[in-house]
Amino acid sequence: MLVVASGLLLAGCARNRAGEPAAARQAEAGVQARAQVLIEEGNAFYRVKDYTNAAKRYGAAAVVKPDDPAAYFGLGMALTRLGRYDDARTAYARAHELAQRARDSAAAGR
Repeated sequence: MLVVASGLLLAGCARNRAGEPAAARQAEAGVQARAQVLIEEGNAFYRVKDYTNAAKRYGAAAVVKPDDPAAYFGLGMALTRLGRYDDARTAYARAHELAQRARDSAAAGR
């Protein structure tokens, strides 16, 4: 009886651990979706030449998902239009670094 109970306990633990990656993937998808909404809002502001609000949205996307090169690239575009060239260069450099990291990661098969 003790062996059966131990087996059931271990099976329950395995199920809990198996659910964790799914929950992590779901949380990551939520973060990605929120960042994408912010980027799209930034794009909309950029199209109507409201570069201040565009920069705010792109910056918020970068806070929500700090490894998203699109957020930093958009931020660089908006900052350039605002005449904040040093800040724009920093944002562009970060976008480039993150995009390169993603390419390297994909090439390595991760």
